[in-house]
Amino acid sequence: MPEATQTRILLADDHALVRRGVRLILDNEPDLTVVAEAGDGAEAVELARSHRPDLAILDIAMPRLTGLQAARELAGLQPETRILMLTMYDNEQYFFEALKSGASGYVLKSVADRDLVEACRAAMRDEPFLYPGAVTALIRNYLDRVRQGDGIPDSAITPREEEILKLVAEGHTSKEIAGILVISAKTVERHRANLLQKLGLRDRLELTRYAIRAGLIEP
Repeated sequence: MPEATQTRILLADDHALVRRGVRLILDNEPDLTVVAEAGDGAEAVELARSHRPDLAILDIAMPRLTGLQAARELAGLQPETRILMLTMYDNEQYFFEALKSGASGYVLKSVADRDLVEACRAAMRDEPFLYPGAVTALIRNYLDRVRQGDGIPDSAITPREEEILKLVAEGHTSKEIAGILVISAKTVERHRANLLQKLGLRDRLELTRYAIRAGLIEP
């Protein structure tokens, strides 16, 4: 019988005791192995560069770089590395920031022994993993947006950025967008860069996918 393919994991938490407990959970599974441990977000990014893990598990509250900042850096540097946030915070703001930072799952430390292994496997299948409270938050956020008639959250992008997002997704160049909106091409490029940063995206293709999901253009 062939051995299970192992998922190579980078684990980052500033508490050694927490890392030890989480590592025990993960190393007990035949398909999961911790290949590196970091005590802060900056070290996590450095170790990710050298170890190229399949999956990074990041605590949100860490010194030097937070888990959210490290997640944003990793998503840009190594988009093939999946990211899970492991946190003590059952907090909607952190949850939505984690999604924007590129994380595919959000696991509470209080139930890590129950949820973490499943979350790791879901991440490697490119499936999101959300704890029940996060699912409730997502549904409530969606219903609030529907009631307000918003295609995307007000806090995400400005109306002007939404206009530019739509035009970029429709295939217009910066020069063409500048002509349509009667602004300079340099201003268009600045708005476009802001969009990529705010939404945690990398290029025109991902902007287009986001615009489709937000209902700005048809697929």
